[in-house]
Amino acid sequence: MQFTTLQKDMIQAMKDHDKVRKDAISTLVSAAKKLAIDAGCREDIPDDMTDQAILKEIKSVKEQIDTCPDSRAELKAEYEARLKVFEEYAPKMLSADEVEAVLKEKFADVIASGNKGQIMKTVMPELKGKADGKVINEVISKLLG
Repeated sequence: MQFTTLQKDMIQAMKDHDKVRKDAISTLVSAAKKLAIDAGCREDIPDDMTDQAILKEIKSVKEQIDTCPDSRAELKAEYEARLKVFEEYAPKMLSADEVEAVLKEKFADVIASGNKGQIMKTVMPELKGKADGKVINEVISKLLG
């Protein structure tokens, strides 16, 4: 996701007076800027850094939804609306079948060792941000089982 696209969409949401969308996109812009500042590339924010910020915010809002008490329905609805907007900008993740194909192709020697911890340690740098960690874990368990 390009950072400039996020900024343009946020401006459009302001013009449309869509407060929920503007607030959600603003959160993504802020998260991406914070990551960029921490990495020392304040002006030209790379796409992968923007994607990383989006994924982090999605994870965060999912945790908020999970921990929100049922008595706070309006708050839960707000979190779910925010999640919908975040997911529009999320990078496409690999499916379980695609993860399995990558593992069999690139990491066959490591999988042969049978050590799940070692496999995860080797595979995660390659697939981080491209596939969900839970999906990777399930595929490795299936391959070892």
